Amino acid sequence: MGKAVKSIKGVHDILPDDVHLWHFLETVVREVTQCYGYREIRTPILEKTELFKRSIGDVTDIVEKEMYSFEDRNGDQLSLRPENTASCVRAAIQHGLLANQQMHRLWYLGPQFRRENPQRGRYRQFWQVGAEVYGIGGPFIEAELILLSARLWHRLGLTGHVSLQVNSLGNSEDRDNYRQVLVEYLNDHIAELDEDSKRRLQSNPLRVLDSKNPSMANVVGAAPSVLDHLCSESKAHFDGLQESLAHCGVAFDVNTRLVRGLDYYSHTVFEWVTDQLGSQGTVCAGGRYDGLTEQLGASPTPGVGWALGVERLLALISDTGNAPAPPVPDVYMVLVGDQAIVSGMALAEELRLARPGWQIVTNCVGTSMKSQFKRADKSDAKVAVIVAEGEIADATVSVKLLREQTQQQTVPRAKLLDVLDGIFG
Repeated sequence: MGKAVKSIKGVHDILPDDVHLWHFLETVVREVTQCYGYREIRTPILEKTELFKRSIGDVTDIVEKEMYSFEDRNGDQLSLRPENTASCVRAAIQHGLLANQQMHRLWYLGPQFRRENPQRGRYRQFWQVGAEVYGIGGPFIEAELILLSARLWHRLGLTGHVSLQVNSLGNSEDRDNYRQVLVEYLNDHIAELDEDSKRRLQSNPLRVLDSKNPSMANVVGAAPSVLDHLCSESKAHFDGLQESLAHCGVAFDVNTRLVRGLDYYSHTVFEWVTDQLGSQGTVCAGGRYDGLTEQLGASPTPGVGWALGVERLLALISDTGNAPAPPVPDVYMVLVGDQAIVSGMALAEELRLARPGWQIVTNCVGTSMKSQFKRADKSDAKVAVIVAEGEIADATVSVKLLREQTQQQTVPRAKLLDVLDGIFG
């Protein structure tokens, strides 16, 4: 026998005991996005590498270090998607969703891939929920997206466990002007920069502000603020966002060091953060990216969105005690004898047809009644329905409440549904 094959480092199985948490989150996401009028989009996992080089940027960590890229058999350069905003924009352009100044509110759920150092809340295959809006400029749609995410926290029981940080990068001209000021400042403090920051200084200097190195705290803390270099229009945009959030009762902090890691952002950027997940404190993040459609070959179109990490969010739900209990069977069919198994399986099908919401488990192995009741107890089922070969001719079954100290009762098979309805209310 050969050595057992295990999963790849940084990817993980979602086992049956945990899947109900994923279903819970997915159900809440679908309900909340629907009540805001967002529609689901599903994009391929595989994309052309060029898509992410043009959108995220050649000199970002994602493209340089983390993407899973390879040459296809026909010579195409392909990548597993490291994020989904670029894929959504590509799909919108390709299928004409942005033509004639159309407006679209979209959401997605799916896996992304980055070759990162695995740790809790950070995996090489990780799932994201995202929301994207096309064709709507201005700060108020940004406020709506933040309100949507705040509604998610409310439904998931996380209000008070996450806090909102916002910032503005201004328009492209503001950002270029600020980049020059920031580079001058960082060059004056070059001796205090770590090696990673020195590299970023040449390629993506705004990312230096995102450094998590404690030795960089003083340099980053004293850096010029981007808000001091916004034009009047950009200032009005950011003021409008803050006024909208305040009016809707959403608390937030302005974090002038918040820049986000992707090149396509402009104007508003934001993050929902927590102090309950260690170093992986960002739960949801996003911002405006009006220039992305032009980078990908279409006319300039307003765009804004966010993404949240599913594994990280589920960890927070579990840590805060808000995880729902796993589902348990309503009925466990105890079937004694081969004829009873056949008869009981047919009876279970009748019950499933009549009450599609019930979870009914049948014991399909001809073991003793005692061992079957042990399995029924272990399953946490509410009721056991017992079918024995001696009762088949009489057209009767027995019913026993497994969570109460009551005697089992024998009832006509034709009345079983009425009896169970009475038990389940």
